[in-house]
Amino acid sequence: MSQRAMLRAHNIVPGASMKIGLSLLCALAVISLAAPRAADAMDLQLTGKTALVTGSTGGIGYGIAKVLLHEGAQVIVNGRTQESVDKAAAALKAATGKTPLVFAGDMSKADDIARLAKTFPNVDILVNNVGRFLPHEFTQSTDQDWYDTFDLNVMSGVRLSRAYLPGMKQRNWGRIIFISSESALQIPVESVQYGMSKAAQIAVARGIAESVAKTGVTVNSILPGPTLDTDDPRAARRFGGRPIAEVEEQLFKTQRPTSLIKRFARTEEVASLVAYVASPLSSATTGAALRVDGGVVKSAF
Repeated sequence: MSQRAMLRAHNIVPGASMKIGLSLLCALAVISLAAPRAADAMDLQLTGKTALVTGSTGGIGYGIAKVLLHEGAQVIVNGRTQESVDKAAAALKAATGKTPLVFAGDMSKADDIARLAKTFPNVDILVNNVGRFLPHEFTQSTDQDWYDTFDLNVMSGVRLSRAYLPGMKQRNWGRIIFISSESALQIPVESVQYGMSKAAQIAVARGIAESVAKTGVTVNSILPGPTLDTDDPRAARRFGGRPIAEVEEQLFKTQRPTSLIKRFARTEEVASLVAYVASPLSSATTGAALRVDGGVVKSAF
C-alpha cells in the first residue's frame, strides 16, 4: 500500500500532519518567547547593594542575611560578640558560598552604633531586626525591663535610621525595614513591654516613610508571627528540652489559636518577604505594615 493510501485509510489528509506539526512548533516558539525565564523573573536586583541586618547571628536575622546573600547583596552580619559573628559568618559562607562582612556590637548602646556607622558608612538596605523578648507578668516587670526593651527594640532602629538615612536620600535610593511582630497588634499578656516596643516600631517606620515622600527611599515594617529556626540550638534550650512538635501543638491550641497555618513559620518564609521589600522591585511599597504571621491576626486588613 502506498503512503498516500495508508494516510487515507487512517482518515488523515495528506499534508495535514505536517501542517499541524508546523503550527504546534510555531505556537510553542511564541510561548517560549513570551514567557520570562525563571532566572529573570526571580531576579530581585540586589547585586551590588549593601545590607546591614542587626541581630543576625541566629533566628530570623540569620535567615534574612542568608537570603540576601543568595540574592547577590553584600551583607553585614551583627551580633554582640566577635565569636558569635565569626561563627555566623562561617555558617553563611558554607550555606551560600559568599563571605559576609561582620560587626560585633551591642545595638542598645549609642556608642556601638556610632562605631558601626563609622566602620560601614554606606548602607543601602537597613534591616532593624535585633530585639529581645522578656516574659514577665505585668506587675512583676521593672522600670529597667521597660527601658532595656525600648533601648534595644526601638532606639537601635531609630539611631541606625538617623545614621544611614542621609546617605540614602543623597543617593535617592534606600530601604529601611523594621522587623516588628504580630505582637504589635495583639499585645501579649506575658510581655506587655515587648508588644509596646513592636507597636512603636510600626509608628517610627511610618513616620520616617512620611519624611521621605517623593524619594527613592522606602520604609516599611514586617510583622512575623510565631517563627522558629529548627537549626538554631537555642530553640531546644528555650523549650526546656521538650520536643518541638509538642511545643508547637500546645502553643497553637492555647496561645495562638487564631493561626491559620497551625504551625511555626520558618525563618526563610519571613526572609523571603524581607528580601522582596528590600529590592528595587518593591518601589511602590512604603509606609506599610506587612504581615507574615500565618494568619494569627484575625483580620483581613
